[in-house]
Amino acid sequence: MRIGVNVPNYGPGTDPDVLCRWARTVETLGFDLLMISDHVAVTPDVAEQYPAPFYEPFTTLSWLAGVTERVRLGTSVLIVPYRHPLLVARMAANLNRISGGRLVLGVGVGWARQEFAALGVPFERRGRLTDDHLRALRAAWADQDDYRSGPIPIWVGGNSDAGMRRAVLLGDAWHPLRDLTVPRLRDAADRMKALADELDRPVPALTPRILLRLTDSPVTAPDRAAGEGSIEQIVDDLEQLRVLGADTVVLDPFGGDPAETLHPQTAWRALATVADRWDLSTPHETERP
Repeated sequence: MRIGVNVPNYGPGTDPDVLCRWARTVETLGFDLLMISDHVAVTPDVAEQYPAPFYEPFTTLSWLAGVTERVRLGTSVLIVPYRHPLLVARMAANLNRISGGRLVLGVGVGWARQEFAALGVPFERRGRLTDDHLRALRAAWADQDDYRSGPIPIWVGGNSDAGMRRAVLLGDAWHPLRDLTVPRLRDAADRMKALADELDRPVPALTPRILLRLTDSPVTAPDRAAGEGSIEQIVDDLEQLRVLGADTVVLDPFGGDPAETLHPQTAWRALATVADRWDLSTPHETERP
């Protein structure tokens, strides 16, 4: 199992220097994947959770590709209906080629009604638009004489049944996001297998993005989220997800307060603690606590 990190590319403490330090920290610690988020218009509903400045993902990842060597680079998640699919196909293919085949395209339908309105995209049609655009991406990349992208994995986000169905039909992996418990993920994996059997399709890989909220003492709440608690609890969560068959787990250290972006060292220390307790050099085995 591989371990990745979701990096905040927004907020008052984020600038090019901080993004560069994030990327080098993630790569130096041995993590496999660095992912960033996507918004185009920082409308009031977006700003409540992801305030300006917001660094556009394709531009940012292209730059980070030049300051890293090994770590994979991805979106968690690109909001598919916001851009013409041929533009996305071109940008993704170019980025994958520039980075030496390191791109992971995490995708989603979006949620911010005001942002959809600002971009002139019908909110009510976002699911169908996403499906159509993903098919268009696959068709474009099939033209290797033009796009020359090589394989670009598509991770489909969305914790709903519709998101799971989209992952089975159009994705390489299912990428559920945050605030998830291990039992809930275990149940979802069973539902995913049943859905894939029903649709006569392969079961997509499981690549969840979970919290990283390190505490000094164990969290005893019955609904404790995966990735929340003492280092022993977090390592145990990762081990349970490995046993469940997760291909990659993405750790998200952003707790929701934009002021956190002014002090990234807190997140870096938490990541270093995880790296110290989990053997990142051998993706399919764990260093037992």
